[in-house]
Amino acid sequence: MENTFIQMFRVPAARQKLMNTLGLLLAYRIGFQVPIPGMSPEFLLKASENGTVFGLLSAFSGGALGQTTLFALGIMPYISASIIFSVLGKVSPQLEAIQKEGASGQKKINQWTRLVTIPIALLQALFIWFGVFANDPMIIAEGYSAGIGLATVVILGMTAGAVVVMWIGELITEHGIGNGASLIIMAGIISTMPSSLGSVITQHDDPYNVIMTLCAIWAVTVLVVVYIQKGERRIPIQYARQNRGRRVYGGQKHFLPLKINMAGVMPIIFASAVFIIPTAVFGMIGMDSVNNILYDTDGFIYVTMQLGLVFVFCFVWNNLMFRPDEIADNLREHGSFVPGMRPGSQTAKFLKGTLQRITLAGAAFLALIAVLPNFVTANIPALQGRLAYFLGGTSVLIVVGVAMDLVERINATVVMHNYGDGGAGGGGGGKPKKKGPEPKGGGWAKVGSGSAKGGAS
Repeated sequence: MENTFIQMFRVPAARQKLMNTLGLLLAYRIGFQVPIPGMSPEFLLKASENGTVFGLLSAFSGGALGQTTLFALGIMPYISASIIFSVLGKVSPQLEAIQKEGASGQKKINQWTRLVTIPIALLQALFIWFGVFANDPMIIAEGYSAGIGLATVVILGMTAGAVVVMWIGELITEHGIGNGASLIIMAGIISTMPSSLGSVITQHDDPYNVIMTLCAIWAVTVLVVVYIQKGERRIPIQYARQNRGRRVYGGQKHFLPLKINMAGVMPIIFASAVFIIPTAVFGMIGMDSVNNILYDTDGFIYVTMQLGLVFVFCFVWNNLMFRPDEIADNLREHGSFVPGMRPGSQTAKFLKGTLQRITLAGAAFLALIAVLPNFVTANIPALQGRLAYFLGGTSVLIVVGVAMDLVERINATVVMHNYGDGGAGGGGGGKPKKKGPEPKGGGWAKVGSGSAKGGAS
């Protein structure tokens, strides 16, 4: 690991990508210093720190939902558009056919995702204005009134900020290391840590014990998340042997890896969205008492509903994204099979049963991660607010997942550079010298970055 870390700064391509990533993340954080005209310096600060669902949305948006700045919407509109096209690609045959076209089809879907991001950002800005800004006079700055002019400026400003954040994320994906949207969310989560820890130290009489408790919870959560993220069920795959003359082809043994947590944080995002819609509806019709009963984050009803929704969305997402029938058909077409299983329907049935069992374990893990902040907040009052969501598990799941992906991409960049140098030096002829520099910026690197970008979207 130390050798790879040193080589990351010695390899020009890796060093340039790292500098581009850090520079673009710095530009993203500078956007938080640009206030929206007519708004007070603190936007939904209390709502995002009192343990409500807005705190979790703040983490998913990149830590932007607690400020009245140009980037108030964060990366959430682009993430929402990407999720919509990911689901539609598995439901709509037309979109699925476009996805199978390769790089050209993925380019079309990426362009449609950018276009859909704009109306989604506009809708979210309208929801924030009419659902929060217009109802709270403390958010409006002195000398301004909540009229049509101010509403237009705020809504258009937040929409434009969301488009700029989307552009920064795509620049990171193209010219940096890692997926830009994921890194923006990770940077937003980590950026809230100093202020949250500072508030715990200043508000608590014995900050030493609180900090030690935080470190213990964080260490245990990280270990569990890494263990589950790395866990997978390897299904053996056997390739059929083919005799061509005197040579025998095939017969190799491979594995089909099925991760325990195949859905990532998507079920938690869907469950949070389902909670927000009834909250807004009950608030508009004046039924705040129902919200107080159903959406008490420490209550039995809220925890039970959240557990059930996470389980449901986990099974729905895995069944949409993982199709045993298609995998069984692909294995049969390529002359491979699962030992002990007949190719075709029996293989698909085996894969489906295995998926159900793995999904059950993954859903239990995600459900525990989703409700853990509630128990942390209830048992340790000093951890209320964003810090509870960071240490509770959901944010740790995002940060650890992005960090692991970032390390793998850095290793791939370094290995590709070493492979190019080895090919140039070891060949001794003309062809290896021409092929040596290709992985640095040629077709392999572009295809790899494009496929990673398409898979993350």
